[in-house]
Amino acid sequence: MLKLTGNGTGRGAVAANGGALIADCHARSIDLLRRNLTPAGILAASPGDRARRRGYTAIFGRDAAICAIGMALSGDPLLERAAAAGLETLGEHQAPNGQIPKFVEPFPGEPRSRGGRSASAREADFWYLGCIDSTLWWLLARDFLERHSPRGPGAGNGRAGKGPGKRSRRAELALQWLLAQEHQRFFLLQQNEASDWADIMPRSGFVLYTNALWYAVKRRYGLDRSEETRDNFNSLFHPFSARLAEYRRARLLNEYVLRRARNRDLYLSFNFSFFGEEGDVFGNLLAVLCGVADSRASRRTLDALQLAKVSRLYPVRVVTRPIRRRSALWRPYMARHRQNEAWQYHNGGIWPMVGGFWVTALAAGGRLPQARLELAKLARACAVRNWAFTEWLHGTKATPRGMPGQSWNAAAFLMAERAIAEKRNVLFP
Repeated sequence: MLKLTGNGTGRGAVAANGGALIADCHARSIDLLRRNLTPAGILAASPGDRARRRGYTAIFGRDAAICAIGMALSGDPLLERAAAAGLETLGEHQAPNGQIPKFVEPFPGEPRSRGGRSASAREADFWYLGCIDSTLWWLLARDFLERHSPRGPGAGNGRAGKGPGKRSRRAELALQWLLAQEHQRFFLLQQNEASDWADIMPRSGFVLYTNALWYAVKRRYGLDRSEETRDNFNSLFHPFSARLAEYRRARLLNEYVLRRARNRDLYLSFNFSFFGEEGDVFGNLLAVLCGVADSRASRRTLDALQLAKVSRLYPVRVVTRPIRRRSALWRPYMARHRQNEAWQYHNGGIWPMVGGFWVTALAAGGRLPQARLELAKLARACAVRNWAFTEWLHGTKATPRGMPGQSWNAAAFLMAERAIAEKRNVLFP
């Protein structure tokens, strides 16, 4: 039986004998993914009235991609066969310019009239200012499946079994759309605020999370200038250890950071005339996992996250220091429904899905004893409220919030479990 300190809710150190809990979480993760699976792909959350009202019974770009990776690593034949379904649905609704939608709603519910047109058919949504990371995750998951499964995207359409990074017409269009967002001297993607997974956070300009994924895409698809992307990534997001930038505009950005920044261990969450040092945990983990951080930077990053106690309650808080209302980075939209106050949602909430990437990064960094303990804590987070697989929890109170039955929590757990078993970076080897 798992031994916990504290009040038994997972708030203490997890003892090493968490094997039974981990095995239980594995089985329940498989079951949740199977239940959330539809012919069109994996739903973001378990169907129900509340989930339908809030739009969670849809195929989301980033969710479906992360789930595809976890499903491919699950060892479950049904999930392995179905991993590509959501990617196919998203690809079928790709915009003419190449962008992959934020989500596709396969079952909108009762037909409703919009301008005299029935909305009962599938609908694609591209978010307010454009969702940049759906396209990134779609490309990476597609490549992952082609490397790991004979039933990759397009199986049955003559496209399965191709090597890494092979480009279908849809992939070419998606890459073309991303290249149109790339700065022609920094070779980093540019974006608006609230345009990635942290969709009510003020990160803009050059964003850490987005460009870690971009570097991985460039490597997997053999795009030009990947080394310049890597160099400029480390220069702009961690100017404290970088050599003096040659490009004048890079020097101007970095000089402002060097005069004002306080946290010099983690990568900045974004850099564009003003900058983010709230400690973006997901972005920093992806810097490690996507290979944009070298071994020294990876050690520095993991040490800093551990020092910040990002998994003190459960894996893992998604910022080390939330943006407060008095901060210059605070935006009025963050207060909508009081959702993004300090220690909530993307502003410091605990996200089990990101916890899976935390455990995977620990395993990839050779920190296996810690990774095993953190995996048991991640299982405990999924078990809250009788295995609710809740979307997120309050960052200091650990109370469950958001939508239960989250598919990507289960998928990220399976990915992390596999990373420990194989003692390596299973995401981007």
